[in-house]
Formats: sequence, structure tokens, C-alpha cells
Amino acid sequence: MQSLLRRLASDYGMLAVLILLGVVFSVLTLQEQSATGDTAARRVAASIRRQVPGAARVLVAVRPTPEDGILAESLRREIVAAGMDVAAVVQGEPRDVRAALNKVVASGSRLDAVAATERTASWLVLSDIQEIFPTLGAPPIFVPETYRWPTFLKSDNLLNIANQIAVIAIMAIGMTMVIITGGIDLSVGSLAALSAVMATRLIREQCGGMEASTAGMVFACATAIAVCGLLGGLSGTLITLFGIPPFIVTLAMMLVASGLAYIASAGQSIYQIPESFVWLGRGTGLFGLPHAVVLMLLLYAAAHVLMAQTILGRYLYAVGGNREAARLSGVPVRRVLLVAYVACGLLAGLGGVIMASQLKSGSPTYGNMYELYVIAAVVVGGTALSGGEGKILGTLIGAFIIAVIQNGMNLTNIESYTQKVVLGLVILAAVLVDKVRHR
Repeated sequence: MQSLLRRLASDYGMLAVLILLGVVFSVLTLQEQSATGDTAARRVAASIRRQVPGAARVLVAVRPTPEDGILAESLRREIVAAGMDVAAVVQGEPRDVRAALNKVVASGSRLDAVAATERTASWLVLSDIQEIFPTLGAPPIFVPETYRWPTFLKSDNLLNIANQIAVIAIMAIGMTMVIITGGIDLSVGSLAALSAVMATRLIREQCGGMEASTAGMVFACATAIAVCGLLGGLSGTLITLFGIPPFIVTLAMMLVASGLAYIASAGQSIYQIPESFVWLGRGTGLFGLPHAVVLMLLLYAAAHVLMAQTILGRYLYAVGGNREAARLSGVPVRRVLLVAYVACGLLAGLGGVIMASQLKSGSPTYGNMYELYVIAAVVVGGTALSGGEGKILGTLIGAFIIAVIQNGMNLTNIESYTQKVVLGLVILAAVLVDKVRHR
């Protein structure tokens, strides 16, 4: 029984930490929320229909934000469906609402109700409408109902967490493989920057620039990822053939890749790329999930199968557990190490392409400090720095723990300097727990 509890704590302890963090930040961000979208629009239209008899004329007033724009369109649709007239739909500032009301007055039309949000209802042009426009009387203002719900648990925020951590989580797959073998790779952040610069530069100069085709963009991205894989292979070759410590080799490769990124871009951002390039980084697909998140989940599923069900996965653990014993058992140690570093380079390159797609540009400054966040995700996820132990899904949990901590601190208005202290303490705590568990 004791051994079973110990195993559960080892395998799922970080998942419990992630759930606990979600509960804590949910409590800390619990506040009044305004309903949005079709549900809010239906309720507002129904309220107007109940309280204003006849074919009411309604003015819709919202702010110039994407979320309010969706609400405005839903309100217009629901008001018309309820048999009422839309006097005007205003998505803008108070002066735009005033201009719309002036038109209503000039046309001699009546105004029976105003559909607004909590913010726009407080604008003086609406709250003092009877004084400013006496001929309109005092039309009631209807706003979406409010409810208490944690900001942290809003669907937009959860998707934002997943989308923001996608690049680091994808790069962490390769880092997990490297650390399980007993190594480390400090070059992943610079490789991501190099990949972003190479992909965007190839699109700009070789594939048509703003008129680049889908095939051209795929070719540019694949080439950038392949170059990062080659540099990862170079690191692996130096480590395996010459016995140079991974820390030194990958530190040097970090400088080389960063320098190449600055040379390739001339120290400038590259942004002359088609709008369709953002499909991977900003687009959404299955169940409204961002494409980058879907790709991340697919890669983790494949990596889990690789590490848990294949010979290569067992070889990676064997090399990290005891390299000499693995060699004597017939494990091709050098090839296994080379595969790990090539995979780490390829995934870093893929992370750079996703980053370029999210930001619609390439810059040598991308990926700065990412190697530390990637290593932190792996360590927090339970992978031992000494090698031979760790789980791919644990790394995913570790990445989400870091993302949730950062997001929760942002929502609770904790300053960035304090956030660095907290993240540092989290990493130290994860390493300390690993050491205590091994003892």
C-alpha cells in the first residue's frame, strides 16, 4: 500500500499541483462577469420585449472591441428576430453614440430602448440621454446580466494559456529526450530564433514575399526546421565522438545560432510575409482550439508512444540510467544520443516557425531565455536532471504549471519582477522534491 501511494505521488503529484494552482487562481480571480455572445443577446432582447410593448425601436451601443463587436451583431440579430426595429448599431466611442442619437432626433423617429454593455451604459451620453436629447424622453437601458465567475476559468483565458505555452511545450519534448539521456541543450532558444528568421527570409526572398504560395511557405518552414535539426545533430556529434560535455557544446551552439540569426536578418525584423502565414500560429480549428495547441497535443501523443512503447524509448532511458551498462548490453549509445539531439533541434526549429507565425514576422530576438523556460518545464514535470527518469506527459504538465503561474500572477496584478522570483522558487522546489524523492 505504501509503495502504491509513493508511485501515485511520483506519477501524478505534479498533476495535483496543477489542479491546486487552478483552484487557487480561480478563487483569487472570482468576480462579476458580464454575459457575452448569443446567450447575452437573447436575454437582452427578451427583456426589451417584456418591458417595452409594441414594435420597439432599439439603439445598440458597444465599445470598438472584437468581443463587443460579436455581441453587437448578436443583439442586432436577436432584436430583429423578436419583431423589433434596430434604430442604429454603434460600435465606437461616446461621440459615435452621440452622432447616432442626433440622427435619430433629426429624422423625427422615436427611441424606445437602448441595448448596451456595462461599460457603455455608464457613458454620460446614455445615462443623461433625457437631458441631452429631451425629445427622445428616457428610453430604458438594457445590459447583459452579470454573474460571478473566475476570470481565470473563462474559456478565452484558458485557450490563451494553452496557446501561449504551445511553443515552449513543443520544444520541451526534445529537451525531455535529451535530459533523460543525461544531457542538456542550452541552444534551443537561439535555434528557435534562427528558424523564425530563416523561414521568413526564405519566404521574402525566395518564395514570392507577400505573394508567396502555400507550397512556398511550407518549403521555407521545412528548410528552417531541417537546418535546426542539422545543428542539433552537430551538437550531438561533438558530444558523442569527442566526449565534450553537453553543457559546453550546446552553450557554444547557442552563441553560433544566435549569431547566424542576427547575420541572416541583418539585425532587423522580417515581416514581408503573406497574411495566410499566421494560419498555424493564430488559426483555430477542431473544437475552437488554436492550431498550435492541436499540433502540440498531437506531438505529445506521438512522443508518449515513442517513449513508452518503442525500442528507441527504452534505449533513451537505458542510456540515461547507466551509459556504460547500456553499451555493454548492446545499446547503440552514440546513435541514441545523436537522435535525441537531432530531435531537440528539429522541435526547436518547429517552435521557431510557430513563433514566427504567431507574430507574423521573424526576428533574431525571438526565443530569448526560452531555454530556461523549457528546462524548467521539463524539471517541474518530474524529469531527473541526472537522467534515466522522466515522463513526456509530465513535461506537458510542467509546462502548464509554469503557464498557469504566470497567467495567474498577471491576472492578480503581480509585478513582473516578483513573478521572476516566484518562478525561480518553483524551479528550486521542483529540483528539491526530486532530490528528496531519490533519497
